[in-house]
Amino acid sequence: MIAGILKEKNGETRVSLVPEVVKQLQQMSVTVWVEQGAGDNAFYNDDAYVQAGAQVKTAAEILAGADMILTLQPPSPELTAQIPSGKIIAGILQPLYRVHEVEDWAAKNITAFSLDTIPRTTRAQTMDVLSSQANIAGYKAVLLAAYSYSRYFPMFMTAAGSIAPAKVLILGAGVAGLQAIATARRLGAVVEVFDTRPAVKEEVMSLGAKFVEVEGAADASAAGGYAVEQSETYKQQQQQRIAESIAKADIVITTAQIPGKAAPVLVSNDMLDRMRSGAVIVDIAAATGGNTSATKNNETVHYKGVTIIGNSNLPATMPADASKLYAKNLFNFLKLILTKEGGLHLNFEDDIVKGACITHNGEIVNDRVKGMMQPA
Repeated sequence: MIAGILKEKNGETRVSLVPEVVKQLQQMSVTVWVEQGAGDNAFYNDDAYVQAGAQVKTAAEILAGADMILTLQPPSPELTAQIPSGKIIAGILQPLYRVHEVEDWAAKNITAFSLDTIPRTTRAQTMDVLSSQANIAGYKAVLLAAYSYSRYFPMFMTAAGSIAPAKVLILGAGVAGLQAIATARRLGAVVEVFDTRPAVKEEVMSLGAKFVEVEGAADASAAGGYAVEQSETYKQQQQQRIAESIAKADIVITTAQIPGKAAPVLVSNDMLDRMRSGAVIVDIAAATGGNTSATKNNETVHYKGVTIIGNSNLPATMPADASKLYAKNLFNFLKLILTKEGGLHLNFEDDIVKGACITHNGEIVNDRVKGMMQPA
């Protein structure tokens, strides 16, 4: 088996494999080819890959000769057109948002594995790329907010007077939200948290934050750790409670997303109008529309004195560690589909393999993706 690593495009600084994991793959009889400069932006240079046993190749050589293409971002339509029929691709392919591209993979007989569709079970934790990258996103969101905020985070008592601690509101207590809580508390802020899942209340409180409850949330226990759509009645109650908290907030971190759908708008224009001048919002859900009515992806918007930072790719601002964690997740998944001799072995009785496989043998095989397809 030859695994190829391509250099990521469109400003992505991470790389899908790091030299440490290259060594581990070699022990499984997997030969690794790396495109020249693939790891430079993550501070893993070509020499480090060569010392780990990889071979540096051109993109054309990798596309033509590698059996498996390992990536991080989904391949563009242009790249998909260059991938020969019958290859294997693995990465964060976002198939629920890319139905037409999934059809292209099937048409080219590409076997595609998307690590962001792996079921979020205890057994799959070591392969959970969403969690490993969201952890970084939550951490960096708070640091970015602190950098952009015009006041202190902690309380200070000085001879010149006292400074009140910043009030931080976090919408969503998933992995990113929990890390944001911990980081904001370490910086000395007072933190309030909303989440549609009452089950996370204990975790939120254990980190020193206040959990603001809204009654009547839809049961998310069968959603595999993902958020679910809520009723209109619940949304109205939620909006009212958020409006009360956001009027007092200095910093807002929004993390709410629903797989395959636009991010829910939790912060309306009316709420933004009530926020204090100088407040900062960091919207991690910007790539899928954002949690505020004014969010623009990859842009900073100034709305009546409120700074709204739309950034869904905060892990790329910590590319060395983000790449290391991603590569470990990917390696743990590859151990499920590769034999010790480097051969491909697909056990579709395994819920992780089944959940990650999007296309195989010229067909779309993933149930969640098929559910997103429009009727013919």
